[in-house]
Amino acid sequence: MMTPLKINAFNMLKLPSAYFCGVRVTSINQKMCVVQVKHRWINQNPFKSMFWAVQGMAAELATGALVMSKIQESGARISMLVTSNKSTFTKKATGKITFICDEGMQIDAALKTAIATGEGERFWLKSVGTNEDGVEVSTFYFEWSLKVKS
Repeated sequence: MMTPLKINAFNMLKLPSAYFCGVRVTSINQKMCVVQVKHRWINQNPFKSMFWAVQGMAAELATGALVMSKIQESGARISMLVTSNKSTFTKKATGKITFICDEGMQIDAALKTAIATGEGERFWLKSVGTNEDGVEVSTFYFEWSLKVKS
């Protein structure tokens, strides 16, 4: 079972740039994953807000950790890959930013299809970032590809 502690330890070893920028999973369950990152000197842009790429790392982790968790639960050997992404930014990201992906059911459906057909399956997941006041600062969309390994 994937836990925030296990995912954050994995990130420290395998994704050190995300870890050192402060990207942390705070919660994960069947339906959703929550990732937080705090605006600090190391992850800011010249305009004194969080660099867009740090927001992207946190947003992708919210979707990717959920996908990894579902793959692990399935017991199948499946590869995963981001094939496309898009994003919008609506407010300066300062303070603690929380990214939430709550599309676990969509992953279940894609995973079920990929396992049943043996074919690659593509689907989009959304991760919304909000500040401490609950105001949306950015929204990211990631197209994931799943394929059963032979």
